[in-house]
Amino acid sequence: MADREPDGAGGAVRGEDAFDVAAVDAWLRRQPGLEDLTGTPEVTQYAGGASNLTYRLRYPGADLVLRRPPAGTKATSAHDMVREYRVQERLKPVFPQVPTVRALCRDHGVLGTDFYVMDRVPGTILRGRLPAGVTLPPDRAAALCRAAVDTLVALHAVDPVAAGLADLGRGPGYVRRQVDGWTQRYARARTRNVPSFRRVTRWLDANAPDDVAQCVVHNDFRLDNLVLAPDEPTRVVGVLDWELATIGDPLMDLGGALAYWVQADDGRLAQVGRRQPSHLPGMLTRRQIVARYAQRTGRDVGQWPFYEVFGLFRLAVIAQQIYYRYHHRQTTNPAFRHLWLMVGYLDLRCRRAIRASGRARGR
Repeated sequence: MADREPDGAGGAVRGEDAFDVAAVDAWLRRQPGLEDLTGTPEVTQYAGGASNLTYRLRYPGADLVLRRPPAGTKATSAHDMVREYRVQERLKPVFPQVPTVRALCRDHGVLGTDFYVMDRVPGTILRGRLPAGVTLPPDRAAALCRAAVDTLVALHAVDPVAAGLADLGRGPGYVRRQVDGWTQRYARARTRNVPSFRRVTRWLDANAPDDVAQCVVHNDFRLDNLVLAPDEPTRVVGVLDWELATIGDPLMDLGGALAYWVQADDGRLAQVGRRQPSHLPGMLTRRQIVARYAQRTGRDVGQWPFYEVFGLFRLAVIAQQIYYRYHHRQTTNPAFRHLWLMVGYLDLRCRRAIRASGRARGR
């Protein structure tokens, strides 16, 4: 893992997310390769992310990261620590930007849930604002965008069979399953203060294309999940947060990534929700990113409006699932209080993209 806070150390552990540090420390010292840990770990919590919880464990001579689900969650694909650990373990030899995982714990007597520990990847993570000391003039910002796209292209070029990940997916029909699955998730998580998305989900259902390929997909590919070299912020040295990785359609992965991409000419509400500095001068636009991806892969992006709308809808569902937890007092994190407003905004974005696609076909 890498720096998610300006000082790279994380922040104080929230009370609701605290765990038994002594129990984890004792367990760690029994794991192969970690027997020589000394001292008491300094534990901080990374504020980034809203699904699994991430902590930094800093020992004298060792810098580790612990990942675990929020309290009370079940081991769905988004919280399955065993799956997340094994994806990274198998992918590391063929995709070096994956962090090195060190130990997996399935003994619930330690922490009450599965968890795993990996090496922290030193480097820089770009969030809403550039960290102190990092500058990105327009030419460098463009170079970073190209490097990010090329990293995703490299991931999609991995042979799932050679990586030992063929059993991660469910075969053809990925696009259709995703439309159906996210539609159902939204229905379960909906609260009274958000739109129905019925027009959007009907359009997605009617316009779902066949899969273009079966690739390793990250499913949460964003600038703030990339670790950049400490001395060269246009070089990607790590890709984080593999909890949603699977075998699926690569254009769905790109569509999901660009749902987070807020460019300089987007509206005020989009800028308020921006989590990465994609608005800076020189940053590629969404259209330019799609064009580079198509040029690097040779894939046809003629049906891009579908992937754009799906990515926005999927982001709305993720935001609503998080808000649902806050709405029902399953978490007290104040960062989630106004997510329902973002859900409504994303419904508008989806409907605008649908209208624009119709006009384009009519020309």
